[in-house]
Amino acid sequence: MTDDSTTHFGFQTVPESEKAGMVHGVFSRVASKYDLMNDLMSMGIHRLWKEAMMDWLAPRPGQRLLDMAGGTGDVAFRFVKRAKGASAVVCDLTEPMLTEGRKRAEAESLAQSLDWVVGDAMALPFADASFDVYTISFGIRNVTRIADALSEAHRVLRPGGRLMVLEFSQIPNEMLQKAYDLYSFNVIPAMGQMVIGDRGSYQYLVESIRKFPDQDSFAAMIRAAGFGQVKYRNLSMGIAALHSGWKV
Repeated sequence: MTDDSTTHFGFQTVPESEKAGMVHGVFSRVASKYDLMNDLMSMGIHRLWKEAMMDWLAPRPGQRLLDMAGGTGDVAFRFVKRAKGASAVVCDLTEPMLTEGRKRAEAESLAQSLDWVVGDAMALPFADASFDVYTISFGIRNVTRIADALSEAHRVLRPGGRLMVLEFSQIPNEMLQKAYDLYSFNVIPAMGQMVIGDRGSYQYLVESIRKFPDQDSFAAMIRAAGFGQVKYRNLSMGIAALHSGWKV
């Protein structure tokens, strides 16, 4: 019996069994310039969004974080800097992204607070109730089955643990959304071609944002995974959003 389940890869429909490999290819190709492209695409605003994430998260001393799809460590670095004795595991599907993160950690003298693990968000290689906090930034829209990733996040969090998701979202104002779409589809792939010679990967990233559920729909998915006190905050008028939930 064959599994003919399909999912989306940007605007393409692909077999579920192939999406993870395709996503892996995208991030392997862009790893060396990933942080530079984030700065260029968002004009540096992604840094403010990540600081807003930390402000709401309010890391506490000694907490243990799992930063899923943590790539080059941007969020994990912020977390361990904010809370004395905090530690983080950066988990990502793509080894080249983690390699870039390790280099940054050594340069910033943070290596002793961080571990780096290759892993799949839908089948985490960690025991139940292992972490106080689970974060995923600009990664959940790339997961083949988002509901499975949220269930795994719930499993590995301790009772009282916190989930926080930072992801591109939908602008409630239709005219502003159209203007943003014009920028996204016309400028970002061209920028990818110019900076790293890869238009296709950034075309996928733009398309994947449009396929991601809106704020209320995603909040409902978080509740369905068992989280309580689910709330969200729009950032930059809804270009991105922070979603928070607790394992109660």
